[in-house]
Amino acid sequence: MNFLLRNATLIDLGAPADVTADLAVRDGLLLPASELGSEEFQELEGCVVTHGFMDMHVHLRDPGQTYKEDMESAARAAHRGGFSDVLAMPNTVPPIDTPSRYLELMERAASIRQVRIHQSAAMTEGRQGRRMTDMEALAAVGVLAFSDDGSTPQDRHLMRDIMQAAAELQRPIIDHCENLSLSKPGVMHEGAVSRELNLPGQPRLAEESIAARDIELAQDTGCRIHLQHISSAGTVKLLREAKRHGLSVSAEVCPHHLFMTDEWCKTHGTNAKMAPPLREESDRQALLEALCEGTVEVIATDHAPHAAAEKARGWMEAPFGIVGLEAAVPLCLDGLVNSGRMSLRQLIDRFAAGPRRLLNLPLEPVATGSPINRLTLLLPEAPHVIRVANFASKGRNCPYDGWKCLGHPFFIESTENPE
Repeated sequence: MNFLLRNATLIDLGAPADVTADLAVRDGLLLPASELGSEEFQELEGCVVTHGFMDMHVHLRDPGQTYKEDMESAARAAHRGGFSDVLAMPNTVPPIDTPSRYLELMERAASIRQVRIHQSAAMTEGRQGRRMTDMEALAAVGVLAFSDDGSTPQDRHLMRDIMQAAAELQRPIIDHCENLSLSKPGVMHEGAVSRELNLPGQPRLAEESIAARDIELAQDTGCRIHLQHISSAGTVKLLREAKRHGLSVSAEVCPHHLFMTDEWCKTHGTNAKMAPPLREESDRQALLEALCEGTVEVIATDHAPHAAAEKARGWMEAPFGIVGLEAAVPLCLDGLVNSGRMSLRQLIDRFAAGPRRLLNLPLEPVATGSPINRLTLLLPEAPHVIRVANFASKGRNCPYDGWKCLGHPFFIESTENPE
């Protein structure tokens, strides 16, 4: 389908001002409206055209757990959710911990047309936290970043060796901050709600102690670290202090930590079981403040699909995680921009520029002639209802079903490979 975008707003963060114009989408390309001829087209009013959003924290479940998700279904979900690029975590089965596994996956990813799939690699062999992977060989074949996401090395000496290697290779460490000796066997935030539900809790210190350790190691080694899915007001304080001292430390926050608290565990059951867990209102407000002021530079989803039967096992056995690719942008347009917490340009920075700064990827200009699947289209004031049953993702473990939002992404199906 061809489109006429009437009164479209082009937002390029590298330009001094936004531009309003009539544009066209024809054969998968963004063009001036004058180039749309007599062919059949659909009109769209008031669209925002901007840099392609990047979700730098997704779980493809491919290889090894494709009953939960696969590369193709995740790509469709990302495209529908407004993302042009994703960075996949290496906690697959087997993990992406060797050059051959990385190259095999990237060869398959090259055939995906909707989005560009980037792949991180494990820091330790098998993600077991015992022996460092051959990070030099992995970097040589194109790995952008290293992570043991889902866990992190508990051994301080090993983590220091990893950070020294990453610093020499000029690659960031994407850091899942969890002290297992404090978090296990917790299944939710340690607090009044966990006591009410009689469930074991995870204290904030389980996250904060590893964040503090790794910030200290980053200072020692010169390594650039990125703190994943931070959830605690205490971690925000550590991040602010690290930035005040000029350390190469960044962080991301997920929509579920911005818009939910542990109170949701009472009504949404294991669909509100996250890692790190949903915490209290004071934590949520601290995360919002840090994101809006720029201390937190990235919004990511931690898209973690699971089978319905797995989530139905109850609090003690169900896996952690939430489906996020198709809900994140509507939630943030509604809860951050239309609520007045931040500007649209700031939101674009957190979704598009922030991830690329960390991964040393270019922020492509917003210009006519660009492939439409390299851009993100937004309808910032259009009503939208999140319907989990309509997701392209195989995962349905999402507590936002029926959530009414103002604003959503607009996707155009393309038959062209984005490359």
